[in-house]
Amino acid sequence: MKIMINGAKGRMGQAVASAAAEMGLTVTAAVDVGDDIAAALARSEAVVDFSSHTATRSLLELAVAQRKPVVLGTTGHSAEEKKYLLALAGEIPCVWAGNFSVGVNLVFALTRRASAILGSDYDAEVLEMHHRFKKDAPSGTASRLLEIILEERKLDAKALRHGREGITGERKPTEVGIHAIRGGDVVGDHTVIFAALGERVELTHKASDRGIFARGALRAAQWVVTQKPGVYDMQDVLGLK
Repeated sequence: MKIMINGAKGRMGQAVASAAAEMGLTVTAAVDVGDDIAAALARSEAVVDFSSHTATRSLLELAVAQRKPVVLGTTGHSAEEKKYLLALAGEIPCVWAGNFSVGVNLVFALTRRASAILGSDYDAEVLEMHHRFKKDAPSGTASRLLEIILEERKLDAKALRHGREGITGERKPTEVGIHAIRGGDVVGDHTVIFAALGERVELTHKASDRGIFARGALRAAQWVVTQKPGVYDMQDVLGLK
């Protein structure tokens, strides 16, 4: 299978290139900002993107024009941006995920189940930590965990509390907290907390090697080339839905 890597000079791009060699996949083009992406796409069967949120629109437009499947791992888009990009991505087979780890996607499924079972008596909070170089917050993985909790509890984004400071008053049952920590070389730690009076349930995933995300993204690329146009996630790839 012939893969194009967009964002090849970044940490994840390099990890994808390394994983592709391990999995016997051919990297036909390793491109970055300023390169001829259209030409690179033309000689590839699918593209794996870990570049910048500012490059997503142009990449998808080119992929749609050439009918090429895309695996998107880029985060940091605004809600308005993402709405447009999702519509665009739906014109081709596309896997868009904030995290390609098999373990994290299991945590997604467990978070949905826990959110459905544990009512508002269980306060929901999400804690994430990443390396000092990460530019966006919360992480794509944390954002997806929050989406799942909000969906199951039938809440909207107004329920989110990004950290707390000052005299905030008592916590409301409808709040969902999100806390982002940055430091060192942490690849990615995520914890979902459901805290009630008398007990606490925690779901935690800790990543120590970017290779898990790279291998998952390539697994998604192998899967998506056989799919009909539409936007999928790793839950689809892994059969967790």
